Amino acid sequence: MHSGGMSIAADFFELILIHLDDNRISQSGSRKVQWDDALCSPILKNNRDVIDAPGELVMSRKGQKRHKDYSIRTSMIHNDYDSRHWEYNHPLVPPLNVSCAYRLDSVQRGMQGFAQFASDENGSEAPIYVYERLDEPTRGILEEKLALAEDADIAVCFATGMAAVSAALCINVTSGDEIIAHQLLYGCTYSLLSNWMIRQGVSTKFIDLRDMEALAGAITSKTRVVYFETPVNPTLELLDIRAIKSCVDEANKHRKEDERIVLIVDNTFATPFCQRPISHGADFVVHSLTKNIGGFGTDMGGVVIGAGRYHRSLLLYRKDFGGTLAARSAWPLLVYGLPTLATRLEQEQRSAIAIAQFLENHPLIDHVSYPGLDSFAQSDLAHRQMISYDGRFAPGSMIYFVLKGSSGEAQAAAAHFIDAIARSSQSITLAVSLGQTRTLIEEPYSMTHSALPDAIKDVAALAPGGIRLSIGLEDVNDIIGDLSRALEITGSKLQAKAL
Repeated sequence: MHSGGMSIAADFFELILIHLDDNRISQSGSRKVQWDDALCSPILKNNRDVIDAPGELVMSRKGQKRHKDYSIRTSMIHNDYDSRHWEYNHPLVPPLNVSCAYRLDSVQRGMQGFAQFASDENGSEAPIYVYERLDEPTRGILEEKLALAEDADIAVCFATGMAAVSAALCINVTSGDEIIAHQLLYGCTYSLLSNWMIRQGVSTKFIDLRDMEALAGAITSKTRVVYFETPVNPTLELLDIRAIKSCVDEANKHRKEDERIVLIVDNTFATPFCQRPISHGADFVVHSLTKNIGGFGTDMGGVVIGAGRYHRSLLLYRKDFGGTLAARSAWPLLVYGLPTLATRLEQEQRSAIAIAQFLENHPLIDHVSYPGLDSFAQSDLAHRQMISYDGRFAPGSMIYFVLKGSSGEAQAAAAHFIDAIARSSQSITLAVSLGQTRTLIEEPYSMTHSALPDAIKDVAALAPGGIRLSIGLEDVNDIIGDLSRALEITGSKLQAKAL
């Protein structure tokens, strides 16, 4: 390239960099590049519209910045160079902090750091780091991204999903209070409510939250929390967040602020890509970051996301009860998990609909539950509530299906089927957890949900022959092929047993 061309190119890219870096100059709007026609080359004059395109900045509720013309999906990939947690201008990959404690220049700075912790009064100022359990930059950047992903004010990360669930509940209840929860929950969540919260004087009513009359009738003056998952683990039934919120709002009309009922939604199955409960009225969202947000099955984590007024309580709870997400676990979630979430979910959903349709048409399958099927009982609600960032229907990557037969026969068939998968499948792995790049299969009745009493399992239609399938990134034809062969083996065994 001749020197004039190199100069033009250099000018062009410099103006792009200046424009894209507007967020370092203005906190409240966009900076327009000042064009000088006398100095501007013809190429730059003709490309003003290109450079001006992504100019306006949008401030999220907690001060995170992104250009309004860029999607959340793009924001999950690119660094927020103006993060208050860590100023870094040149690395493409966010830094990993590996220090548990921080050198302090003076006693005064140490005092200031402790006084500043869990206080939002410092606004956009960089925090004074003292000790990793309190705050540290890698986790702080991840929390900013997660709050942005759910369109919320704040996010506070924990070591596991259950630590996050515990925090969301415990900051909202005290001895003598009541929780209302959906009748079917993840086994460890049920155990937390029925075995441990009760020891603190907090009782739980388990009801069908699809029934608004039942919810209204269950609320008392002691009720402080309504808690549920949607889609429900593992049956994938949906709960109408807006309808539940409306019922709770009615109950809150004459309550004092410190007596109001809050709505906590476990959004792990859907992820922020498919559903954002706060936009439907939830007060809190909890996630197991170990699952689809993490995506690769290498690091555990959890998060509570909500309004800014709860930030201090969540930080103090984490400080005193522990369960802090380590920087080494936060970093892969930030660098690999969130940036690839949309791409992974799109592929997994394409595979899931094909797999669900295959299972639905197989003679050994009694029924299939997947929000993307036309036969899904709550299809209308699914299309209203499970929407991706770009406004498209996003039914997720989880499938639940039940084999035919009586209770005992179906459970035996499920065991034969999963054992066949475990022995011979290359594309499907028998393992708990979900949301990984690998397709995972398990039998919830006797595994992940074994803590639930049989009576609750029966009422919630958690079948002994039910199978949970978490779709990964393998070739869909390989997954269907392995399912088909395992079903063929199962059919042969059942036929031999009948003879």
